[in-house]
Amino acid sequence: MRHFGHIAPEVRKRLFHREPCVFTADSPARLLSAALGATLYSPATRPRLADDVVKQGGRGVVSMVLCLEDSIDDADVGPGEENLVRQFGALADLPDADLPLLFIRVRVPEQIPDLVRRLGPAVRLLSGFVLPKFTEERGIPFLEALATAEAESGRRLFAMPVLESPELLYRETRVETLEGIFRAIDKYRDRVLALRLGVTDFCSSYGLRRGPDMTAYDVQIVASVIADVVNMLGRADGTGFTVTGPVWEYFRVQERMFKPMLRQSPFLEVQAADLREKLIEHAMDGLLREISLDHANGLLGKTCIHPSHVLPVHALSVVSHEEFSDAQDIVRPERGGGGVLRSAYTNKMNEVKPHRAWAERTLLRAEVFGVANEDIGFVELLAAGLPS
Repeated sequence: MRHFGHIAPEVRKRLFHREPCVFTADSPARLLSAALGATLYSPATRPRLADDVVKQGGRGVVSMVLCLEDSIDDADVGPGEENLVRQFGALADLPDADLPLLFIRVRVPEQIPDLVRRLGPAVRLLSGFVLPKFTEERGIPFLEALATAEAESGRRLFAMPVLESPELLYRETRVETLEGIFRAIDKYRDRVLALRLGVTDFCSSYGLRRGPDMTAYDVQIVASVIADVVNMLGRADGTGFTVTGPVWEYFRVQERMFKPMLRQSPFLEVQAADLREKLIEHAMDGLLREISLDHANGLLGKTCIHPSHVLPVHALSVVSHEEFSDAQDIVRPERGGGGVLRSAYTNKMNEVKPHRAWAERTLLRAEVFGVANEDIGFVELLAAGLPS
């Protein structure tokens, strides 16, 4: 699989200075954690789930979570498990299907080895499990169950803990909770692919819900949690983990209070005014703003609940030609002693030692999402990826 692999090769050639790399479920964890992109959630009870997975894979989705937790009723857990086993079997029978990375979101640790056993040979299509309401105390049994299932099946399985518990939100317990989470995931570091933020649960603890005109970063109590999670669990010194962005809840807005957050000029320059109106109509201007803030705050990838959110996440994850040029200059071997140099674009200072961690992360993102051609911006990437 590859990002933007669903668009024609000649279009990719026009868009990219360096095309996104090809990767598989067996690629190194460091590459996969950066490549998750827009992780699309789907209830495990959907009767045509296998068809949905194939269809979304053909539209550019590279990671999906099949959910047995909050997205389904308590009474549907058993039928949901049976449906998952049946649908994985159907996917395993497809010849040469180009499927996304598939994860199952469970409720309790016991589900992990049980589902792995029930999947049988189809477990080869499973990349891992999403672990809800993760803290040290609740999370360790999940990670132990994952290790057991991995050993029994012989299949490498990853964990994606969801950080969404009230203990993490409340100021008086936050640091202690984060320290405990770090102890747990550090012990199982090789199995933890990424950390996911459950912002909807954060908001529910205070009876809050952000509107389509606001990002998660406008809700200060949520923004403070994101900052502390990145501070303690997302460091660039080798101890950190990939932290993914929060879910965007909206996909169509009937009425808005504030002006749209998308400037007209980038769309007018490439004669894409209709695309701008479509994005605004479907609340995508708020999503695009939040994705940009995710990147600025150290997050990569995003939880998505609607297929229309996938392309914006991927388009804004592509590395610009300018970013790539700066990152390459900073990591050149002859720059090992540090120093300051002027950007090749002559519009900024690149300071080698302080900017090196940024450059290394940017080059990893460039590998999986590609580098845009010099004259290509996010508007062209969005337009090219939309269904014809």
